Amino acid sequence: QVQLVESGGGLVQAGGSLRLSCVASGSIFSINAMGWYRQAPGKQRKLVAMLNSGGTTMYADSAVKGRFTISRDNTKNTVYLQMNSLKPEDTAVYYCWATTARYDYWGQGTQVTVSS
Repeated sequence: QVQLVESGGGLVQAGGSLRLSCVASGSIFSINAMGWYRQAPGKQRKLVAMLNSGGTTMYADSAVKGRFTISRDNTKNTVYLQMNSLKPEDTAVYYCWATTARYDYWGQGTQVTVSS
């Protein structure tokens, strides 16, 4: 079992920045990759960025390239999503995600609201 706890969401004006954090606990040695999804109102949940156990990053959403950065601190079992130059269209619930050989795990979600 893996537990994920997110923090760092909130309300920010367009052009501002936020940093999301996701702390993993439990069977963290079994995690193959971690990342962030987001779900805007009325839309499907979509992958934003991910980072595998080897440290390779991938940004699935072209809209965030150059603005968002995913990183990790292994000493804290934490994955971050640094979000800069935020836009109103970035408004969504952001979910931390971790995958093992057998299961996917999700955090509870954190709301990010960008006002224009």
